[in-house]
Order: sequence, then structure tokens, then C-alpha cells
Amino acid sequence: MSFEPDVLGFACNWCGYAGADQAGMSKLQYPANIKLARVMCLGRVDMRLVLEAFRKGFDGVMLIGCHIGDCHYISGNKNAVLVVERLKNILHLLGIEPERLRIEEVSGGEGPLFVKVVTEFIEELKALGPSPLSEAVNAAAC
Repeated sequence: MSFEPDVLGFACNWCGYAGADQAGMSKLQYPANIKLARVMCLGRVDMRLVLEAFRKGFDGVMLIGCHIGDCHYISGNKNAVLVVERLKNILHLLGIEPERLRIEEVSGGEGPLFVKVVTEFIEELKALGPSPLSEAVNAAAC
């Protein structure tokens, strides 16, 4: 049986989520492994939410939002980039590969780009294998 990673995606309302919506309306296929949580802005994604996703057993977390300079809230996506950089350091200290966390820029009209970045992330997670924490969560559930 091949490994299929579970991914939590935080998508900003104005661009990331709209890009996913555009992909769906265009009937573009992307992996069902990603569960999207719509947020008004990536700048509102708290570090604790990301860490909690890993604690709950997600194999990867992706933040999908506006292109830098196009944030509807001026600098929310710039703040999110800084948060992701800090989180990658924390993940490394926890023994979790920093590559399991990614931030991507996708606008509302870029459905094909949404599909591309999600598909690439899923493939990279397949190569990494299950998160050490997802294995621990599964073992505790037995």
C-alpha cells in the first residue's frame, strides 16, 4: 500500500481560496489529500495553528495566499512569510523536516497554478514519507 499524505492547507479568502475555487470551476483535478481551511488573510494564521496541525497528525501544512505586494490587507502575506521561516526553524528543532511546511503565492485567477503547487507538495511529501508525529498519532489510536 502506498503512502498518501494528509495535508492541511490554509488559503486566504481573496487569492488562495479563490484560486482553488477557480480550479474547481475549471474542472481541474488536484489531489484530494489537501483539506483547505479558508482564512481572511495568511497574516492571521497563528503559529500555534500550524504546530497543532502537525501534532494532530497532518504530514504537511501549506499556506496559499496572495502574491507579495498584492495582499488585500497590505502586508499580511509578508508577515506570513516571516512566520513560516520561524516555524521551519521550530520544526527542525522538533525533528520534523522543515520541507513539510510550505507557503505559496496563488491569485484568484490562477487555478492551474493552484493545482500545480498542491500536486508538487503532495509528491514531495510522498517522497518524505509519513511525518514522525503522524506515526505517533496513529500508534496512539490503536
